[in-house]
Order: sequence, then C-alpha cells, then structure tokens
Amino acid sequence: MKLKKWIFIAILLTIFYYAFIVNFFVTLSIIASLFVVFRLYKFYARRKLNKLSASKELFRQSHLGHFIALVAKVAKADGRVDELEAQLIGMMFDDISKLFDEKDKTRAIMKEIFNEEKEKIDDVKEIAKSLNNLLGRSILKRRQFISFLIQLAFIDKGISSDEEKVLLEIAKELNISPEVYDAIVKNFENKMKNNQQTMSASEAYKILGVKEDDDMNTVKKTYRKLIREYHPDIISSQEKDESYIEEATAKTQEINQAYQVIKDLKK
Repeated sequence: MKLKKWIFIAILLTIFYYAFIVNFFVTLSIIASLFVVFRLYKFYARRKLNKLSASKELFRQSHLGHFIALVAKVAKADGRVDELEAQLIGMMFDDISKLFDEKDKTRAIMKEIFNEEKEKIDDVKEIAKSLNNLLGRSILKRRQFISFLIQLAFIDKGISSDEEKVLLEIAKELNISPEVYDAIVKNFENKMKNNQQTMSASEAYKILGVKEDDDMNTVKKTYRKLIREYHPDIISSQEKDESYIEEATAKTQEINQAYQVIKDLKK
C-alpha cells in the first residue's frame, strides 16, 4: 500500500511540475520575449519617426506631412483660418511634436508646411491621393483622419459649403464612401445639437468650473486648461474607437460656448 501511495504521490508531483512549474517558466519566457520584441519595435519605430524631423522635405513626404497639408486646405477653405481653428491646429502641433526628440524643431517644420499649404487649394486631390497610398490598408486610420478634418470644419460653428467641397474631395481619394462620410458628419451633428441651444450664465460657470466673482484672467486660464485637456488629439485617437474625436469635439465646443458666454457677461 505504501509503495502504491508513494507512486501515486510521485505521479501527482510530476503532473504538477509539468502542468504548473515548467509551463509557468515557459509562459514567463514567452512574455519576456514578447516584451523585448515590443520594446525593440518601439525603439526602431521612434528612431524611424525621428528621421522625419531632419528636414522639411522628409517630413512633408510622410503621412503626417500629407495630413498637415490637408489640415491647411480645410482650415483655409472658406478664405480664412478661424481663431478656434488656429487654436486646435496649434494643439495638434503640440501633440505630434511630443513624439519627437527635437520637439521645437519638429513643431517649426509642421508650422512651415501648414503656412505654405494653406495658400494653395488646387492640389487637394493630389495630396489626398498620395496620403491614401501611404496609409496602405488601414481603414481605421483613414476614418480617423477624415473625422479629424470634419471636426476641424465643425469647430467654428459648422461646415461651410467651401469646406464641404474640400472634405468630399479628400474623402473620395481616401476611398471613404459617401455613405460613410455622411454617417460621420451626422454623428458630429447629433453630438453638437445640445451646444447649439442657448446656454445660461449659471451653466457656463458650471461647465468651466469658475465662480461669478472670478476675474477674466482666472476664467481665461481655466478655459485654456480645459481646452487642452479635452481637445481632440489625433495621436490619441489612433488608440481609441471612432467616437472619441466626435465626443472630444462636442466637449470642446461646449467649453468654447461657455467661455464666450462668460466673456460677454464680463464686458
């Protein structure tokens, strides 16, 4: 009986060893290997990205350079870059430049590309077509880019006919169907409906989180902090679902409206 008992215990220990201890170390080895591969990928991806800031032409040829060029086309489509558009674009430059080691140099390159491209409107189709080729098979990235461009047009109280013309041309070259484009626009419109209603003073103060007796400098500082916190981030959007940009834009517009209400009250 004792022999059988010890054989049984030995078999159980053997099973336990292979089922848990050996597999545990194998699993740890796999996890460690995947972590090393991921870190190497991130290292080489960042190294490749940083090469773009070596010159304006290199950056312009990248998908980011193409996207900034299209941002310029949409922003200037109705003849001028609105204050809110300029504010959003400035924050977009900040978001992208954070990915680079030479942040200031990268931001300066993006600003230069934007300023050059906003003066030309006849090459929208060519740039959008080139961006489409650079994006490969990424359907999600195409939809995120067009969503960002749509929200840029929305930020100054809706899409004008000139902006829509440019957006439709870009969407077509990015292989985004009219049905998908209309659905994205409709989602934005639904998110913005509440913001189009008249906002009371008490609602405005509540949204910004300031008091009625706060001076305009305090209000402005709080407003800028909230806008930076909630603005649609084209980099973050690539890690989130499609509703992210719509919700961020709706929140941005709500904050803008609240700020305008308080600013008018304090005149």
